[in-house]
Amino acid sequence: MTIWSRISEALAALTFGEGLGAVFGRLRTPPERSVGFTIAVIALGAKLAKSDGQVTRDEVTAFRRVFIIPPGEEPAAARVFNLARQDVAGFEHYARQIAAMFRGEEQVLCDLMEGLFTIALADGVLRDVEEAFLWQVATIFGLDRRRFLAIRASFGAELSPDPYAVLGLGAEASLADARAAWRAAVFENHPDRMTARGVPHEACALAEQRIRAVNAAWADISQAAMMANPAGRAHSRPDDEPEPVHAAGQL
Repeated sequence: MTIWSRISEALAALTFGEGLGAVFGRLRTPPERSVGFTIAVIALGAKLAKSDGQVTRDEVTAFRRVFIIPPGEEPAAARVFNLARQDVAGFEHYARQIAAMFRGEEQVLCDLMEGLFTIALADGVLRDVEEAFLWQVATIFGLDRRRFLAIRASFGAELSPDPYAVLGLGAEASLADARAAWRAAVFENHPDRMTARGVPHEACALAEQRIRAVNAAWADISQAAMMANPAGRAHSRPDDEPEPVHAAGQL
């Protein structure tokens, strides 16, 4: 059974008059977490798409950059999107329910935020109203400003993102701190790790953008360090060499 079939079953369980938010309270056990994650991204994405007063084709198409939706499975995703768009409940209500579902699991909530950033940036522009929406959601999720800015920087919201911000670090961080943050980011975005924490396989493409961003950030920081200290590089041991940029999932 595909995740889209499981979503259809979850929606079919709604009784007359129940809003989409009722689904979140029923998706607590590990096998259902990927269903909850998928519905959460689509539902909040639908609210986000309306935040600037219109739902564009770019924003709808962006869901396909977050999730793999095979031919014939579109109706399940479309139904979630339309239920959320029509629901009178505000996005804050959804965000609180989702925060409760994934309480204490910051990385899952960051994965979810990355999906929302992908949707927000579908047209290449992050509007003020969209950024305000995303920051309110992040606040409800319990994410701090530095984590929020790291996601924002890594998802192309800036033409020249600060590499330290992408890694969730301040500019005062050492090269060793940057290396550790880079390694941790690559590890956390390995598809197996994402699947284990409840991100469905259909959404693991989320890791690709994040991995590209953290690899580029580490490359910028390590290259700047070499340029600043070329003599030190010549005399360093092999273990001190800045490490090459690795593909996703490799350390």
